[in-house]
Amino acid sequence: MKAIFKYIFGALACYSLASCNDYLEIYPENSLPADKFWATKADVESELMSGYYILRNSVVSNLIPWGEFRSGCLTSSLGTGTNILQKWEIKSSNSNYCSWANMYRIVNTANLVLEHASEAMGNDDTYRQEELNSHYCEAYFLRALAYFYIVRNWRDAPLALEAYDTDEVPYALPKSSAAEILAQIKADLYEAERLNAAKEVFETTWETKGRGTKWAIYALMADVCLWNSDFDEAIKYADMILNSTSPNAPRFMSSANRNSWFSMFNPGNSNESIFELQWNHEKYDAGIAQTNDLPYIFNNVQLAGYSQYRMSDALLEEFQQDYTDISMAYLGQPDMAVRTLYGTCSEISGTCGPYIWKYIGGTSRTDKRTETYYDPNFIIYRVAEIMLIKAEALVMKNLGGNATDYQTAINLVNEIRKRTNLTPDESITAQSSAGDILDYILSERLKELAAEGKSWYDMLRLGHYTPSYGIDFKTRFLINNVIKYNGTASDSWIRSVLSNENAWYLPITDNEIKYNQNLVQNPYYL
Repeated sequence: MKAIFKYIFGALACYSLASCNDYLEIYPENSLPADKFWATKADVESELMSGYYILRNSVVSNLIPWGEFRSGCLTSSLGTGTNILQKWEIKSSNSNYCSWANMYRIVNTANLVLEHASEAMGNDDTYRQEELNSHYCEAYFLRALAYFYIVRNWRDAPLALEAYDTDEVPYALPKSSAAEILAQIKADLYEAERLNAAKEVFETTWETKGRGTKWAIYALMADVCLWNSDFDEAIKYADMILNSTSPNAPRFMSSANRNSWFSMFNPGNSNESIFELQWNHEKYDAGIAQTNDLPYIFNNVQLAGYSQYRMSDALLEEFQQDYTDISMAYLGQPDMAVRTLYGTCSEISGTCGPYIWKYIGGTSRTDKRTETYYDPNFIIYRVAEIMLIKAEALVMKNLGGNATDYQTAINLVNEIRKRTNLTPDESITAQSSAGDILDYILSERLKELAAEGKSWYDMLRLGHYTPSYGIDFKTRFLINNVIKYNGTASDSWIRSVLSNENAWYLPITDNEIKYNQNLVQNPYYL
């Protein structure tokens, strides 16, 4: 296939990538012909697992750079490719960072399951309707998640809803608008909810946390609704997690101690986790231990062949202030600085450095993971973020002022601060302005979710809200924050670039434009 969606055919090569139902056990083989494949429910599981596998392989190359570097909260000390994003100098020829190929591979994996899983049920007497529906729910979740990454990074993009498994499917699709893509994302998640077949738990912990459960669907929907300014719905779906009485629901881990908080990242798959991508050093891919590059790129020392990612100076200053405040309140008890020391600003050699300890930390404040255990998971959703999504939605739906909802939003932020032993900011009250409360929420997001692929999307989401009640969202929450945290480009350059809303989104790669004449380049890059 010689078009933009030649990448999507890559999903066909994943037919036999997954062994049974475990994307922790991937053994690449030659792909099976489509007409030989859909024979059993194991084939459906295999195709689904390939979607998770592609997503997992996108963490270092896509999810972290897309979600972090344009905000400047995360910076790279080496590597010109990363600096292109940081300096707002991305071009359509920079395919490393502006290729949407992996996301469309995931889309096609989902489309294949949605179109062909019923064939497997017809061929496999053991494949029950409830299992089929559960697989459909996961496919809708994967497709919705992939398109959510696409719409946040490119805004307008082709909307492919048919599986690309034959040359009969039209491939030269034009771009659909962001509104159309978001509507489709919500339609997929509504359908997954309507089927009422998404699992609350799987047989294993890694599957419960690493596959598209009912809780993952709710989390994604809450996030999408917040992005789409559907604030009442965002609150509704956040509450479906936060207020659930199910014993299987993820729970906020409120204990303000190191062992509880850090368990989210080492060993991972905590009670607070909703959806995280899985690695396991005891598993092997073609004889190679299943580890990842996160401990390399986030190390506190430069390792040969790897760019080194650190938090920016501005964000480090905020963590250092938190560390100072907690140290003064708990004299002689450094471990009380729970998030500060064990998430990011880990104390090494007596200094509070700009390191992302959640990916490199071992069993103590100074001991790092050894190479054998270079298998930290990557969290996409956890309960703390759902609380902050609800807090933002409560404020945004009541910009004119609603003391009850404002106080609830503030309480949610303070609950997260409390477990890292930070006291509430007494200047933020229910009588504060909406803008000040939103600043409070954003500051908490940037610290709590540091290096989890969120900071750029947070600034972008707030920046695209419609100006109202005297709040210039674009300037206050997007431009000013990028200037504040991004120390790799001049203030005047950042202000100039971000004044053009087309620059907020990535270009389409040159090859995509070359092969699909129906695509129109983002006008900022013409």
